[in-house]
Amino acid sequence: MSLRPANTPDLSTPPLELPAGLEPENPLWRFALALWKFPGVQDNCLALQNQGWSLTPVLCAGWLALSGRAFTGVEDATVTEWRERVTGALRAARKSLPAVGGCHQLRTGIAGLELEAEQMELALAWRTLMTNNPEQSDMQGLDTLIRTNLAAAAPASRIDDRAGPLLNALGTALANFPKGDHQP
Repeated sequence: MSLRPANTPDLSTPPLELPAGLEPENPLWRFALALWKFPGVQDNCLALQNQGWSLTPVLCAGWLALSGRAFTGVEDATVTEWRERVTGALRAARKSLPAVGGCHQLRTGIAGLELEAEQMELALAWRTLMTNNPEQSDMQGLDTLIRTNLAAAAPASRIDDRAGPLLNALGTALANFPKGDHQP
């Protein structure tokens, strides 16, 4: 018999075990920050996220495309578990708070923690990308590789009509992404 009320969360879940030497400040993170500032990217990514897409595979797909490598869509279990247990929990907590009124400071604080969790999620994804080191793609053209990689990042095998225009806009942003320090 449990003494815990029925609606109280179970806090006995053990902490996640993260690999040693995780690099939060990695090229994938710097790419994500630079891409986020590119016109229209933030709105398109958040719209995809609201449709159930995870942005980590989307960012991995874009980064790999710009470095001429294919994205398979396969994600390490640690990345997925981190997203579900940490990033997703923080996002749900933030979204459950009213946007106005006395919760503004709390909501802002949780949003900052959510961003830190996203950085760690990308660090886990970066580690996987460096470990698996996808080979150069034999696809013809950057546009084709971008479209194929973004399709592989989809949460389901079929991309619905709402996501298509967002992916096209994101693909255009990636194709026009300036060469420089933050590009692979």
